[in-house]
Amino acid sequence: MNGDFIEALDQIEKEKGVSKDILIEAIEAALISGYKRNYGTSQNVKVYIDRESGDVRVFSLKDVVEEVEDELLEISVEEAKEVDKNYEVGDVLEREVTPRNFGRIAAQTAKQVVVQRIREAERGIIYNEFVNRESEIVTGTVERISKGNTFINLGKTEAVLTPTEQIPGEVYNQNDRIKAYIVEVKKTTKGPQILVSRTHPGLVKRLFELEVPEIHDGIVEIKSISREAGSRTKIAVYSVDENVDPVGACVGHKGVRVQTIVDELKGEKIDIIKWSDDPEELIASALSPSKVLKVIPRENEKTALVVVPDYQLSLAIGKEGQNARLAAKLTGWKIDIKSESQYKEMGNTIEE
Repeated sequence: MNGDFIEALDQIEKEKGVSKDILIEAIEAALISGYKRNYGTSQNVKVYIDRESGDVRVFSLKDVVEEVEDELLEISVEEAKEVDKNYEVGDVLEREVTPRNFGRIAAQTAKQVVVQRIREAERGIIYNEFVNRESEIVTGTVERISKGNTFINLGKTEAVLTPTEQIPGEVYNQNDRIKAYIVEVKKTTKGPQILVSRTHPGLVKRLFELEVPEIHDGIVEIKSISREAGSRTKIAVYSVDENVDPVGACVGHKGVRVQTIVDELKGEKIDIIKWSDDPEELIASALSPSKVLKVIPRENEKTALVVVPDYQLSLAIGKEGQNARLAAKLTGWKIDIKSESQYKEMGNTIEE
């Protein structure tokens, strides 16, 4: 190796952010193994690379002792004093043993170490970038599909969309451009593994933040989301400015804002309701699009009896109970829905 090699390390330090000293130390450590492997020795050695010239030198290391038990690892104090009279028992004698053709081995080893360290550094940079983006949206293109897993190209790396995180019925084709929610970023031996989701409620939240400036600016807040991916989502919103209608802001002019999100979610229905601290009002809104006649909350049990018109009972409950289930998730209340007739059979009237 020579001065050009040192210049190359300087360039790598500038471009890749990998310390030259760390690279040289890693090369020196690798060369110790290379020396022992190629020259069949078990003696202790030290490799030194000149930081200016790039010259590589190998030194054997022997402990200075009174009585030698292992000639490969030890040297008598008498013999050591022949090299330098200042040596004492307990010192370590260094003697250069650089082989004539060691430069070739050094060059090959150095290249392997540098390539490996650059790869590790780049993986570290990618990990640090994406670990700080957990719970955010990324946009990428479908690269390939293997064993149900969809791999999304994010430019510097790829993300994995597993079958459980895919919207039921959604089909992905190569080169499709999609948005996904970063659930977790893991460190692995092969580099960072980025796990993304299309089913997470956070995806809907982030999409609204992208499409609705009032949410991005903090004027409108998303208080709660409940979602059954691919079918229906309910979202409760609140405005800190009484002059701004939170539902209207999310729907947009002629529904353009919410429609953009529905299109991204391939037709998933989205109900947007106004948040209220009054549980009766909140629960009634959460059961939209059903009309609600009466809500009877039991605060201590966090349960509520809801009365709806007879013809609205199936709408309030929803297909396979979905509407009621999503309303319960959205509000945090257990909801028992009764028709007006059922409620009257219990001996009550709506006016009561």
